[in-house]
Amino acid sequence: MHHRNARLTVHGRRLLIQRVVTDQRPVAHVVKELGCSRQTGYKWLARWRAEGDAGLHDRPSNAHRVPHKTPPATEARICALRQDRKLGPARLAALLDMPASTVHAVLTRHNLHRLAWLDRPTGQLIRRYERDRPGELVHVDVKKVGRLRDGGGWRVHGRDSDQARLARAEQTAGRRVGFEYVHAAIDDHTRLAYAEIHTDEKAGTCAGFLRRAAAHFAEHGITRIERVMTDNAWSYRRSTAWREALTDLGAQARYTRAYRPQTNGKAERFNRTMCDEWIYARPFTSSQDRANALPAWLHTYNHHRGHTALAGQPPITRVNNGAGRYS
Repeated sequence: MHHRNARLTVHGRRLLIQRVVTDQRPVAHVVKELGCSRQTGYKWLARWRAEGDAGLHDRPSNAHRVPHKTPPATEARICALRQDRKLGPARLAALLDMPASTVHAVLTRHNLHRLAWLDRPTGQLIRRYERDRPGELVHVDVKKVGRLRDGGGWRVHGRDSDQARLARAEQTAGRRVGFEYVHAAIDDHTRLAYAEIHTDEKAGTCAGFLRRAAAHFAEHGITRIERVMTDNAWSYRRSTAWREALTDLGAQARYTRAYRPQTNGKAERFNRTMCDEWIYARPFTSSQDRANALPAWLHTYNHHRGHTALAGQPPITRVNNGAGRYS
C-alpha cells in the first residue's frame, strides 16, 4: 500500500532499482522517465541497499513519540467529569483549564456520545435504541413508488423524451400509470429484512404480508415475533385482519407517536436504502423488471451487504451466530 500522493508505487520503485542497478543507468535519467525528483530516486535507492525489497514499501506515518500528548490521568478525569456532570467540551475545558479542542479530541477517542443522545439523569444512550434479541420487535412499513411503463420512464429516456411527454399528456387527461406498494418488515435486533410488492396497502394485504414475513424470519432462525411496530394507518390501527394476524403469531401491536415517523426509524431508513440500492439503483425497463431484481437484492442485503450499525457485518450474522451467512 502506497501513500495517496506518492509519485512512485512499489512497482515504480522496483523499476527505478532495476534501471539504476541492473541496467547501470544514471539516476538522473531514470527519475526523469519515472516523473520524480533526484532526491526521491536516491532515497529509494538508499533504502533498497539498506533493507532490500522490503525497503521499497512505505513506512507507517505514525509518530514514534508524542511529547505533548494528554496524560492518561487527565484523559480519565475528562471522561469522569463528562459522565458525572454531563457537560460539553467547552464547559469541561473551562473547568480543567484546557483547550476545548483537546477535550473534544479526548471525548471522541473514548467514544463518549453526544449529550443530545443521552438521558441526562442516568447518562444512558437513548437516541439509538436496539432490542436485545431477535424477534423482540419487528418494524413494518409501506413504501409507495410509481409504476413503470413498458420500455421505461423518463429516468431511462430523459425528461424531454417521447415517453416523458406521453406521461405528462396522460396526467393532464387524468390517466395515470398508478403506484405500487412495497411492504417491508425489519427485525430490530438483527436488521434482517423482508419485502414484497403489492398493488395496494389494504388491511387484508397487510395482514397476509405479515404472515409471510414471519415465515421468512422463521426460515432464517427468528422463530417468534413478540411485537410489531407500525404507523397509525387504518390498516394497522383499526383492521380486524391485522389483529387476527398478530394473534396468530402471538405478537403485540406497537404504534408510532403521531406525526413522529422517527419512532419507526429503522423501517424508514430501510426504505431509503431500498431507494438507493434497488428502486432507483439502475434504469429499469418495466415494473416487472424492477420486481424481478428485488429477491436478489434482498438476499444481498441480508447475507452479504455490510451494515454500519452491525460493525460492517450483514444482518444474518446476528441470527444463530451467523449461520448461513453466505447461503
